[in-house]
This record gives sequence, structure tokens and C-alpha cells, in this order.
Amino acid sequence: MHCKIIPVALLLTWLTAIWTGSANAQDKIVLAAFGDSLSAGYQLPPEAAFPVQLQQALTARGLDVEVLNTAVSGDTTSGGLARLDWSIGEQVDGVIYELGANDALRGVDPVLTREAVDAALARFAERNIPVLVAGMLAPPNLGADYGKAFNAIFPELAQKYDTGFYPFFLDGVAGDPALNLSDRLHPTAEGVAIIVERILPQVEALLARIQLDRSENPS
Repeated sequence: MHCKIIPVALLLTWLTAIWTGSANAQDKIVLAAFGDSLSAGYQLPPEAAFPVQLQQALTARGLDVEVLNTAVSGDTTSGGLARLDWSIGEQVDGVIYELGANDALRGVDPVLTREAVDAALARFAERNIPVLVAGMLAPPNLGADYGKAFNAIFPELAQKYDTGFYPFFLDGVAGDPALNLSDRLHPTAEGVAIIVERILPQVEALLARIQLDRSENPS
């Protein structure tokens, strides 16, 4: 996937077209939230899950976007790679890649995690599917060496494959008892709302990139 800088003018033109209703039905974009329990909505009512709240936020902004929940609780980066092709169908225009938390919780060798993320992003690139990588950070109790190796995976591979990048999926939520379930790992509905609010600008950039690809390669 070649490096592309999305012109501000294009982003504003596309968003304005949708906000004013001048875009047509063919402009609908389908995103897939491809992740683990953090995206799937572990122990939350269906309407509180990340994909649903994200779609609601985009709809509220007048954007014609469908967000599919293709997340599987307990998934590791290797598990996600194994199911990638059948989880991400031909109708998907873009992917929010949110995996890695379970690798860290299980102490998976960062070398293996890097290989799995690398292979997944390579596969998305082969299929010409733009990606927003939602990064993950290792728990501090795993030690400085593990954290250094693990935490570098997501920004480095996002740069390698020229994807969008959001540094930490749980930014503003991790470690706050009021925003997490009793297990202190999974966000509450309110926690998910904060995740959506903070990641939204990067999601809009992903949408603009998809629209740019469409304009350069009309079907």
C-alpha cells in the first residue's frame, strides 16, 4: 500500500458532502471492528459495544457508515490472523485493527505477536483494505524489557504498512475503576463512549482515505 497523505481539502469536501446530503447511497462505507473482547463488548448489552457506539457517533455526524462487529473475545493476534480471511468479507471497505491485549496478558513472546500483526497487515495491504491500527500497551508488571519490545510493535508496523494509527485503544479508560468492569480489564459502557470519542478523529481520517482510494480507483 503506497504512502498517501490525505489532503485536508479532500477530507472537508467529502465530509461536507455527506453532512449536506449531497453524497449518494454508493458513498456508504463499511468498516469492520476486528479485535478481541475490548471491541466485542464483553459483558455489555449489545448496544453498548464499541462497534455500535462508534456507528452511532458517526451517524450523529451525518456520516453514512456501517460498523461491523468482527471481534472475538479472547482472541490473540495469532487467532485474529487465523480467521482474518473469513471474518473480513468482500463488503468491508476498511478495518479498525484492535488486537494484542490478550497476547500481553498471557505473556506471549513479543516476537510472535509482531509476526502475527505483520502478517495481518500484509494481508490487508494485499487486499487493498485501508486499516486503522489501534495500539495496545503491555501491563507494567511484565517488566521493562517486555514492555519495550511489545509497545514498539504497533507504531512500527503501522508505519511500515502506512496505516492509520491510534496509539492506545484504552486511552483515558485503562486504570480508572469508574470506567471498567469489576475485572478492571474491560470498559463499561461509559468507558466505551470515551474510547469512541477519542478515536473518532482517526476513524474519520480512515474514512477519508477510503474515499480517496475510491476516487482514484472508481469501480
